[in-house]
Amino acid sequence: MSKTITVGEALARTLEQYGVTTLYGIISIHNLPIADAIGQRDRLHFVPARGEAGAVTMADAHGRFSGLGVALTSTGAGAGNAVGALLEALNAGTPLLHITGQVEKAWLDADSGFIHEARDQLGFLRASSKAALRVHSPQQAVAVMHRAIQLAQTPPCGPVSVEIPIDIQNSPIPVTLVTAPVGPLSPPAPPESVICTLAERVMRARRPLLWVGGGALGCADAVRRLADAGVMVISSAHGRGILPDAHPRSLRAFHNSPSVEALMAQCDLTLIVGSRLRSNETRSWTLTLPAPRIQIDLDPAAGSRNYLADEVLNYDCRLLLNALADRLLPVEDEALDRQVSAAVSEAESTLRQQCGAYAALNDAVAAALPSDGILVRDITVSGSVWGSRLLRANGPLANIHSLAGAIGMGLAMSIGSALANPQRKVVALVGDGGLALGLGELATLVQERANVVVLVMNDGGYGVMRGIQDKYFGGRQYYNQLHSPDFTLLATSMGLPAWTISDAARFESVLAEAVSLPGPALVEVRMEEIGPLHFAGPPQKTLY
Repeated sequence: MSKTITVGEALARTLEQYGVTTLYGIISIHNLPIADAIGQRDRLHFVPARGEAGAVTMADAHGRFSGLGVALTSTGAGAGNAVGALLEALNAGTPLLHITGQVEKAWLDADSGFIHEARDQLGFLRASSKAALRVHSPQQAVAVMHRAIQLAQTPPCGPVSVEIPIDIQNSPIPVTLVTAPVGPLSPPAPPESVICTLAERVMRARRPLLWVGGGALGCADAVRRLADAGVMVISSAHGRGILPDAHPRSLRAFHNSPSVEALMAQCDLTLIVGSRLRSNETRSWTLTLPAPRIQIDLDPAAGSRNYLADEVLNYDCRLLLNALADRLLPVEDEALDRQVSAAVSEAESTLRQQCGAYAALNDAVAAALPSDGILVRDITVSGSVWGSRLLRANGPLANIHSLAGAIGMGLAMSIGSALANPQRKVVALVGDGGLALGLGELATLVQERANVVVLVMNDGGYGVMRGIQDKYFGGRQYYNQLHSPDFTLLATSMGLPAWTISDAARFESVLAEAVSLPGPALVEVRMEEIGPLHFAGPPQKTLY
């Protein structure tokens, strides 16, 4: 007779086979068989977050770097707490496995008042995930897990939730059911005719433009070679660093700057690669993108989603861009490089003026953070103004943020980013309002000794809302003032090295000291003493 193990142990073994090293979660009576098996085997690092939202957000950030993030949550309200984080992972296209419990199989969907029960849990998980699956029998558990991981890792990637009834988790199954991992489904290779035609169109163009989004994060080498061949490159915020900012043909993410728009207007071909062309980066789709427009996206449903494309190529962008780059030769074009440099310099100068004293804070972070450092920015004024475009990006995934536009995810994202990259320094740029949403994760930061400097921009409330109310609502200010703790004292009480900055002259020295320390630290910037930073949200096509 074959050896038997519990479903919980089978799932732990399966995760190990996929190379998972870290799992984020909250233990609960409805997932303890899984957690207990992980603990007994002692091969996965379990990070006990302080809330399900934080756990899934940490796993999201980890998955952006590792290729698969994994989170474990409880049932019902516990799974519900993860919905916002799942929506973020869905927006970001993160390969993420979310494992959640369920009530006993006999009481599934019975609305019987079983503890932790939620009406149609699978329904709200489907709405917030790429897919949501349910394990119906013990012998099916590993097979469903394989399918979930395959779905999560198959482009377009996304979070996949799996719910497992508590009685199934503890059921014995033959160890032979722990089968080998499966890979993601492979996209079709672009035909030679498609590659040749695309290369001919690019070579015929006098001034081609390439817009890269998050779907092109794996295309850095191809994008660099295309830029070397004379193609100007502009990126979405998610695509920052695919072409390093220092490249002479990088327009960075200055798509709403007049000088860059004027240069884009001279283009006679636009390649749109792996990007949704989101509303906040195109003035609600009124930004002019030169025609003809060729869209490259593996997802057929993405074709002409927001801008009419003259041609849609549904192929893996990494395969197609590399094949295209193979057919183009590097070119020297000093006139083009001067134009790009002038346009970017003018855009940066305008942005520096908007930043005022905080341009020096940007420079202090840039000087202190190693070249391979990571900025994780929350949705806060500083993150949206200087963190998003002024701070240089040296590579893909060097500037992480919420694609869903949700505040409060920055701290948890920084923890997941740091644990996925233990040799790299992370700066988490957060606001006092957003940090309050996940304040408990400061304890997770300390407990995990994550290599993160939390940079708290404390303006006493919701600064972004103040700017929007000032610009669009006649300056009427309501409900944006927040009582906040002394973050420096709070950090000290948790054992975090901490500093308070009330004078811009101390930006450089404090950031240098904080970033140089191994492990976590916190720096609080008292904005009310240094001066305001104005931001009224992303550019709008019309006023409210």
